[in-house]
Amino acid sequence: MPDQSSRETWLTFAQEALGVEAEAILHAAARLDGSFLAALDLLDGCRGKIVVSGVGKSGIVARKLAATLTSTGAPAVFLHPTEAMHGDLGLVAAEDVLILISHSGESEELLGILPAIAARGVPIISIIGNLTSTLAERSSVHLDASIEREICPLNLAPTASVITALAVGDALAMALHGRRGLKPEDYALNHPGGRLGRRLTMRVADVMMATVPSVGLDASLLDVLGAISAGYVGAACVLDEEGGLLGLITDNDVRRSMQSTEGNPLHLTARQVMNPAPAVVLTANQLAWDALNLLENRPRAITVAPVVDEDGRCVGMVRVHDLVRAGLA
Repeated sequence: MPDQSSRETWLTFAQEALGVEAEAILHAAARLDGSFLAALDLLDGCRGKIVVSGVGKSGIVARKLAATLTSTGAPAVFLHPTEAMHGDLGLVAAEDVLILISHSGESEELLGILPAIAARGVPIISIIGNLTSTLAERSSVHLDASIEREICPLNLAPTASVITALAVGDALAMALHGRRGLKPEDYALNHPGGRLGRRLTMRVADVMMATVPSVGLDASLLDVLGAISAGYVGAACVLDEEGGLLGLITDNDVRRSMQSTEGNPLHLTARQVMNPAPAVVLTANQLAWDALNLLENRPRAITVAPVVDEDGRCVGMVRVHDLVRAGLA
């Protein structure tokens, strides 16, 4: 044990401890063999759910593994082994696969549920630190998560063993994720509240303003200014009688036209002021994240854009402010 009087000694100890845990994971990686592929086959062929269980610190790892599997498209639940002995085994069905996590492989709580699991014919994958244990012998497949020592100064507190089991579980979950070909948009469906989920699922229609400030081609400049002011977006669309988009007029368009016109600028019409080919025109079904990039990633940023349907009719307007407020940036 390090000298307790030296602060630097404990810094060195912490650095060595992290090295021990990293090395334990590397050793576990080197030991992966056909058993890992067999476990992967069981999970990929599972027609029910994946049930994950463990006791103590291994139980925490089991909870995390269940959450990781579920979030990546493989429905999984955590089963507390003690509660399983008192009725919760009812959630385990014949089409499920069970993952049991244990360092010793001799936890009474886990061993106690094995007869009932066997009666259901449910395959067992164990992530285990003792390959000669009872749990290892009774598992359909066991994955080696053994370690040389814990980083606890007394070699007692579960530390390196927990990290190694966690890493092996993550490797299994991510291999299943990759084998099933989960795409970013599939992942996002299970994470709609996060930024990634919003970027991959939110559409322009979800954030656009459905009330469009608009004028006709022959509207006077005063009418244009009134529409821009009433819409509170700094722009107005120029539409035909069927609602088709003919052009866009922004505050900047009005200023430029007034500065470049000889005589009374109030004689100008929307036809003379508008931009008939707006730099960005969005569609309602377009990803909002793509829309934000189109508006911002330009030599001169655009703050607002019209939204059209498949027939070219204007159905809304979107501001950069709306996209940022939606949590995309």
